[in-house]
Amino acid sequence: MRVEVRPVSRLRGADPIKVMPAIEPVFDRLCASAIDLSRVSVVCDWIQYRANFREIADFRPVLAVPWRTGAEPENAEPEWADTSGRPPETALEVALDLRRCGEADIEAIVGRLLREHADPALSDRVPIEPWRPAAQSCIWQFNSLYWQALSSWEQAAGREYEQALPGGQSDARNVEAVRELILELFKVWDDLDARGALPAELYVVELGVGNGGQARTWLDEFAALSAGHSRDYYRRLQYLMGDYSPHVLGRALKSVAPHADHVNALVVEAMHPAVSLGFLRGKAFLVYVSNVYDNLPTDELASIGGRTYQVEVRATLAAAEAQGIAQPLGVAAGEIPGLVGKLLRLGPALLSEAMPQHFDSTESAVRFWQQVWAALRLQERYAPLPALDRYQVTADMTGDLLLPQLESHGDIRVHASNGALSSFVQTLPLLHPFGRLQCHDLFLTDVRQYRSGFYGPGKYDGSVVNWINGPLLQRIGSRHGFDVRISPFAQRPSSNVKTLTAQVRE
Repeated sequence: MRVEVRPVSRLRGADPIKVMPAIEPVFDRLCASAIDLSRVSVVCDWIQYRANFREIADFRPVLAVPWRTGAEPENAEPEWADTSGRPPETALEVALDLRRCGEADIEAIVGRLLREHADPALSDRVPIEPWRPAAQSCIWQFNSLYWQALSSWEQAAGREYEQALPGGQSDARNVEAVRELILELFKVWDDLDARGALPAELYVVELGVGNGGQARTWLDEFAALSAGHSRDYYRRLQYLMGDYSPHVLGRALKSVAPHADHVNALVVEAMHPAVSLGFLRGKAFLVYVSNVYDNLPTDELASIGGRTYQVEVRATLAAAEAQGIAQPLGVAAGEIPGLVGKLLRLGPALLSEAMPQHFDSTESAVRFWQQVWAALRLQERYAPLPALDRYQVTADMTGDLLLPQLESHGDIRVHASNGALSSFVQTLPLLHPFGRLQCHDLFLTDVRQYRSGFYGPGKYDGSVVNWINGPLLQRIGSRHGFDVRISPFAQRPSSNVKTLTAQVRE
């Protein structure tokens, strides 16, 4: 049996975590079972997100062969499953959340997991979806629904979404940081203007506009600084706000109403910005992105014993919680997955119209949505990948990109950052030769960080948050001729938010 304790920074200091009280009951129960201990590893994390998708303890099977070939029906069991319908395994990972281990009877939980592992029919979970790669999980449909129906969620929650962030606001709205960025732009424009090379229109793009507060801060500072500058850059400014939700864009436009003559809004799909913004190719002096990449779908890949695996997930509800949600609606717990599917397709307003016998108003449909989201958990397992070059990170990039990370650091599990990479690569061509992409987000700066901490997925209110594989973005940016740097957020270096800057390599 192998034990891996990842939150190494918490093992020392004024209040170090106690590992042995958490893992001793696990050892006791595992040793008393018939399970092959030589195939078991125990992985201990500290899940810093109080709202997350993890159980206090869970089993993650390491499968012997891939679950799907792509030819069988989605819900079909593979021919090589045993009589219980369980795929054959080579190993078993026991996952513990050290932060919450003191809240429950860990030995009893592991006992239940052992019984469920021996006979899946004994499971007390209600699956919401079949097993699938993490980026295809329904949690990302919930994530999209949150932004599309944000006003309904906020009304039910009684607060705006930014209040759910750590500290109650985004670091990207720091006025000092905004001012510094604008003054750097002015220097570039002054130099180009002196050479007669400055375009008549000065394009700045913001992707992921939220409630518009960030844009308002930026535009207010820009107008004030331009007024005191020798050249009137504000007159030439074209500020484009991009978001995939028309509702969010409409809300953001109200926030920037005093600057309406300089602002345009476009519906932009964050993972594919070039579709809507292709006309800007080579024209944008600044593409400004904040807290978007951490909110985009991602797979996870792992190296275990020298073999590469893809993390597969399945969203579930505990049977007791499913029953508690179902009872007021007058349905059985087994009908909850169907209702969830309708919610994700229709949204809460249309769901209440389509099923008034269960939801008498939009508000009741939102309550159902929030209850399910709060209770939603992800089971995980590892399915072997035949070859990395057959795995698509994006439509144009294969898993070869991840080879150095997976082959050079022993047993490790990393984000593929599929959505972030897609958005990043499609954004770079929009930049003017003297332009820059600046992004504030949760970037890892060294792949070895995956060995010493938990980096998602977590829950922010109704959305998903994942840290981004920064070295992966740096590698692909370099391939495209860009210098990509990730540095601490200058105005608050202790923040988890980092600043990524990409510019054409000199």
